[in-house]
Amino acid sequence: MRVLVGGGTGFIGTALTQLLKARGHEVTLVSRKPGAGRITWDELATSGLPRCDAAVNLAGENILNPLRRWNEAFQKEVLSSRLETTQMLARAIAKAPQSPQVWVLVTAYYQPSLTAEYDEDSPGGDFDFFSNLVTKWEAAARLPGDSTRQVVVRSGVVLGRGGGAIGHMLLPFRLGLGGPIGSGHQFFPWIHVRDLAGILAHALEASHVQGVLNGVSPASSTTNAEFARALGAALGRPALIPLPSTVVQAVFGRERAVMLLEGQKVVPRRTLAAGYQYSFPELAAALKEVIA
Repeated sequence: MRVLVGGGTGFIGTALTQLLKARGHEVTLVSRKPGAGRITWDELATSGLPRCDAAVNLAGENILNPLRRWNEAFQKEVLSSRLETTQMLARAIAKAPQSPQVWVLVTAYYQPSLTAEYDEDSPGGDFDFFSNLVTKWEAAARLPGDSTRQVVVRSGVVLGRGGGAIGHMLLPFRLGLGGPIGSGHQFFPWIHVRDLAGILAHALEASHVQGVLNGVSPASSTTNAEFARALGAALGRPALIPLPSTVVQAVFGRERAVMLLEGQKVVPRRTLAAGYQYSFPELAAALKEVIA
């Protein structure tokens, strides 16, 4: 297939591109900068959709960037980087003389809870900035009619070498200064980057897949404390020093801190039912590969 990937130059996009090319697909990236095998967002807006069989959007400013203050300007960037790129791709798909067979969007977020269990049929809601964002984001992707199969993959915390959540954690854990965030009791919905890329490839290739898939590992009852212990064990270091909730709130701001301090139990029920087979269903093996 010819696959168009929006925001494909980042951590997840790089993994997806490698996997798709290994499976014999042709990949064109949509990015801010021109280059070989790429088109720019401006070119997409003016010239329309290039001929392709599938489109994926991964574009979006990193919400949990600890170097960015959680102020109105950054919130606008977080919103526009997701909504505008998604609207642009959806509009180009709708106007294309030959529609792609499939359109896949990667989003994330269920209401933080220490007790609730979410699967793909759980409602998103509108209870804070992030849920409001995801509701708008997924609505922006919807296409009229049914000539193009539509899939939304709601991703968990992505683990992988050279990027994702692990990037900020490795140094303190290597120094033996790592530990759980806050109480550590909150659920930690994780996925290895190779599996997220695998779920996306499965959604593109398997014509029976449509609707929402949860892009999380089947080890859905993992807590933050268990994750910290497993990462410490993989590095051969203790992981006993908790990061107090007051520090998390000071660094990320109260609204973003909730994502880290409360967590969610997310089950990939439809992902498993769709026939996806995980490469890293267990946390220990996933972390061993990440830090190898």
